[in-house]
Amino acid sequence: MLVRSASRCYSKLRVPVCGPRVQASRPQCRRFSMPSSAAPHGGPPTSSAGMLAPFVGELDRIAPSFKISGSQIQVLQTPTEFYETLQDKIRGAERRIFLSTLYIGKSEKELIATLRETLRAKPNVKLSILTDALRGTREAPEPSCASLLAPLIAEFGPERVEIRLYHTPNLTGLRKKHIPKRINEGWGLQHMKLYGVDDEIILSGANLSSDYFTNRQDRYHLFSSRDVTEYYSNLHGAVASLSFLVSPSDSPSGFEMTWPETNLAPSPLKDPKQFVSESTSLLAGLISPKTAPLTAQDDTPAEKRDTSIYVLSQLSQLLSPDTSTELPAVTHVLRTLSLPQYANSSWTFTAGYFNPAPSLTQHLLSTASSKATVITASPQANGFYKSPGVSGLLPDAYTLLARRFVRAVHQHKRDSAITLREWRKGTVGEPCGWTYHAKGLWVTLPENENPSITLVGSSNYTKRSYSLDLEANALIVTENEGLKKRLGDEQCWLQDNTSVVTRDDFAKTERRVGLRVRIAMMIVQLLGGAL
Repeated sequence: MLVRSASRCYSKLRVPVCGPRVQASRPQCRRFSMPSSAAPHGGPPTSSAGMLAPFVGELDRIAPSFKISGSQIQVLQTPTEFYETLQDKIRGAERRIFLSTLYIGKSEKELIATLRETLRAKPNVKLSILTDALRGTREAPEPSCASLLAPLIAEFGPERVEIRLYHTPNLTGLRKKHIPKRINEGWGLQHMKLYGVDDEIILSGANLSSDYFTNRQDRYHLFSSRDVTEYYSNLHGAVASLSFLVSPSDSPSGFEMTWPETNLAPSPLKDPKQFVSESTSLLAGLISPKTAPLTAQDDTPAEKRDTSIYVLSQLSQLLSPDTSTELPAVTHVLRTLSLPQYANSSWTFTAGYFNPAPSLTQHLLSTASSKATVITASPQANGFYKSPGVSGLLPDAYTLLARRFVRAVHQHKRDSAITLREWRKGTVGEPCGWTYHAKGLWVTLPENENPSITLVGSSNYTKRSYSLDLEANALIVTENEGLKKRLGDEQCWLQDNTSVVTRDDFAKTERRVGLRVRIAMMIVQLLGGAL
């Protein structure tokens, strides 16, 4: 997309006051089950473990993984629950806090106050924050994410507080000089969302700003695992070592960015090719299942380790050759679902910005699954709805892409199997209007009622995600019935506030997309950016 965020006029209240909510009937969540003695196509009965085997065999060769108990994963539901949990974890920190995000809202004084209180009360706690340089300094010299964070360094010193800003190597020279702010973010961002405290971590697609804490629906998984947290801490630290360092300053912006000599590569603005070469040397070993530094600190008994966590990264702009793990893992899962024995499986796929990479779209259409649901934001739940400038064209652009997907479903004769649902809760910019930003995949095996596989994290699954942005995700494969139930509930509650959208709906006059939007999409692609 052209940009990741636009200005929104939402209340700072953590829970919007909307009056009583009328609960609509919950849509069919695509759950189904078969008698335990049944089997697809009359073949022999198959266990969940047996049906998972074709997935995990190849996944073990694609990405590093950890075995934990499903009870170590908590699924959060609402923005408020996410915010309150994050605040509680920060207050309880004893050793470390590390936060990777696109940006922290420039007015998030409450979150900064919580960080400050913890640092004051607990002198052993160290804080590391990684955001994106373009997004984090967009408003400078006016108040920005960077100027909000710089005072923490001034108070607690660089030994305890490290603020890093990652800058893409794709935006340099004349391109950086002439492409306007907001639009320049289309050439690559630090987009990982890793919220770690001590030995726990929340993986999400949410950034750290008011709307994501109040009325912007996303997904949030809390992993209480030393091993999983340590891995993502290493990933956070590696990217931070390839980023600019923020220092407080008396300048109008309130901060300065420097490239420390201790960084493990030259500045991407001075030598982008060498920057990528050195980044590859640092990161390739971290994300490879053969060389990743995997810890063994969890004390969960072996017999209770019923869940595999495949730690996935998409770091295409930093790797040459590209050995990222997310796209190969997602591709493998969808290809496996195309096998005949998975005809009675089901899946749900969601993306707030609906523009799956062409290869993923083809794999979604090619699965053998008899029940499938795609959830995306309605135009009125898109964060760019009626926003000023070029970004205001984005909701119509995503409408056009969704219409093309529904048409492709019909062309592949998959109308009875694949349903598109649009999520809407009010209208953006109006009282109680929410936006939708959730993304992920759930897979339910034949003879199962709830998902055994899910993908959670920062990726939007777009061409941009797989070429321009930095993404971090987790692919969960579980036999834990409690976790499967929680994933099934998550899959269902995200279908609250949705309605089915068909080809007939897209043919209506109000759904037509003008030539201006189509031209804008073409220009972005020609310039090398991506939606």
